[in-house]
Amino acid sequence: MLPFANMSSDPEQEFFADGIADDVITALSHCPSLFVIARNSSFTYKGRAVDVKQVGRELGVRYVLEGSLRKAGSRIRVTAQLVEAETGNHTWAGRYDRDLADIFAVQDEITEAVTTAVAPAIADAELRRALRKPPDSLDAWATYQRGLWHLGKATADDYELAKTFFRRAIDLDPNFPDGYCGLATVKIRAASTFRAGSLAEVQSSAERLAHTAVALDGNNAFAHSCLSFALFGRGDHRGALAEADRALALSPNLAAGHFQRGSALIYSGRPQDGLKDLRTSLKLEPRGSNLAESLHHVVIGLYFSRAYDEAVEAAQDLVRSFPEYPSGYRWLAAAFGQLGCVEGGKEALGKGMAITRAPFVRPRAPWNRLEDYAHVLEGLRKAGWAG
Repeated sequence: MLPFANMSSDPEQEFFADGIADDVITALSHCPSLFVIARNSSFTYKGRAVDVKQVGRELGVRYVLEGSLRKAGSRIRVTAQLVEAETGNHTWAGRYDRDLADIFAVQDEITEAVTTAVAPAIADAELRRALRKPPDSLDAWATYQRGLWHLGKATADDYELAKTFFRRAIDLDPNFPDGYCGLATVKIRAASTFRAGSLAEVQSSAERLAHTAVALDGNNAFAHSCLSFALFGRGDHRGALAEADRALALSPNLAAGHFQRGSALIYSGRPQDGLKDLRTSLKLEPRGSNLAESLHHVVIGLYFSRAYDEAVEAAQDLVRSFPEYPSGYRWLAAAFGQLGCVEGGKEALGKGMAITRAPFVRPRAPWNRLEDYAHVLEGLRKAGWAG
């Protein structure tokens, strides 16, 4: 992160530009997947014409965030660019125009906007970088990225491939917490969605993996969000919420933390509160490996809130984006059933049953309350399910 250049004629804006850069450095340093150079190192380039490729070599970084500030009257414009240091290619750019009524509020607002955009942009760039390499040449981080790519496809076959890549990442670096997190996550998702193994055994294995990740780095917010997911898998909503809160205390803009917190709230009888967290998660990470699950849990939150019309729309979005993901059809059928749309419900049941490799309606999972499970079965029966 380079100092932001003050392009205005007002020298006092120098402090504002430095303040934004300083705050962005602090905020990005809370992202567990990012290695961020400290201010004392990056500010040595202040006031100098720099070559981004040279900066990358000298600081040992793959990406450089640079920007500028202009002031005209009571308005301010801040621009920021994320550049891949090795190639000099622009990965992301943003522009922010604001009134300077409250300079500190504007500084906070711009800092949040920049950091919220930069982390997903780097994640996308790292994924593309990993996909360009032959599998045999990947290091632990790139192997993990390949695993995330398959995880995000949300199909049974891709989940198995994701397991392979996450195991390889652990073999390449046994001290890499994210590898354990990835393997724990995909194990639970495969078991809960496609019945890949005993759910109880898988949950126990995933919890051990998550505890290993936390033990390797207790300050890794992603590891705590993974442990939240594992605890959720055995129905410990209180424990899942506590770990999600720990993750968000370490990294307030961690999409996975908001997702885990939202999921635990929805299944513990607080769907409206959970939906707020899920929507925050989707705002922070609109793409990526968690998209199918995020959209899925939004549908569930709407269904449990008895907003069946909205649940149908959300489920239709889910099945359009992930047509091989059977859970979307299950909730679509249940929501149609509650609305009395039997024809739509039967169509969703038929499509879901055609693609699933397991019984279309599974036994009650540990994270599902009795009353919520009965609510789902009610909708499915109204849609024509004969179970």
